[in-house]
Amino acid sequence: MKTALLCVSFGTSVPAARKSITAVEDALRKELPQADFFHAYTSKTIRRRLSEQGETVWSMDEALEKLTDGSFDRIVIQPTHFLYGLEYENLRASVQAARIHFPEITLGIPLLSHIRDLQALAEILSEEYPREANNCLLLMGHGTPHFSDVVYPAMQTVFHTMGRNDVFVVTVDGWQDITEVIPQLKKQHFTSARTVPMMLVAGDHALNDMAGDQPDSWKSCLTREGFRVECVMQGLGMNPGVQQMYRQHLRGIL
Repeated sequence: MKTALLCVSFGTSVPAARKSITAVEDALRKELPQADFFHAYTSKTIRRRLSEQGETVWSMDEALEKLTDGSFDRIVIQPTHFLYGLEYENLRASVQAARIHFPEITLGIPLLSHIRDLQALAEILSEEYPREANNCLLLMGHGTPHFSDVVYPAMQTVFHTMGRNDVFVVTVDGWQDITEVIPQLKKQHFTSARTVPMMLVAGDHALNDMAGDQPDSWKSCLTREGFRVECVMQGLGMNPGVQQMYRQHLRGIL
């Protein structure tokens, strides 16, 4: 049986952040080494920017169309998306429409698909960023208008249940945002903050919304309130434990 493995990511136009996607793709290749490997980005904006720089990256639909040449008996698709959100719903719709073209096509689940995934990620990040006196850990999630935004406060609850009351999950476009969290940090008398992207890549959001010099960036907001701030510029895709989580999800659909 000839198999194609398609890894689908939101994508990034920040060259230095690309390594986080590549690291996960390499981990997935190792899980299914006999397959021919392909990748796609779901963000139209990022694909356009890359195209302007001379690089062509397929969309999900373009990838599925390219793979309909009869060369493959099985298409295995593993997304790197975190949630069952709007992007994943679009992936699922594309797969459903493409089923008539393939003998077998399977779509994997997002990184955070079950409470066990939240617990696993919390353990991984707790080990990488242990508690420090007077210091809080702020994880930057993207946030979404989709109901799946509830994963972010659920993630914070998992940390607090583990005894890590110093960890806060904050979002760019969801609930809760940095202005809502700062009063909580003051109430607990933290004096310093470490900010870490809870995203696959440390891309535009990490560079600008988290660590940028503009007045509304996390770094600026926290500094104005008297906190010492350390911004970690590394996406979760670089973490071996997170890579293993993706491999386990892929293993579950093989």
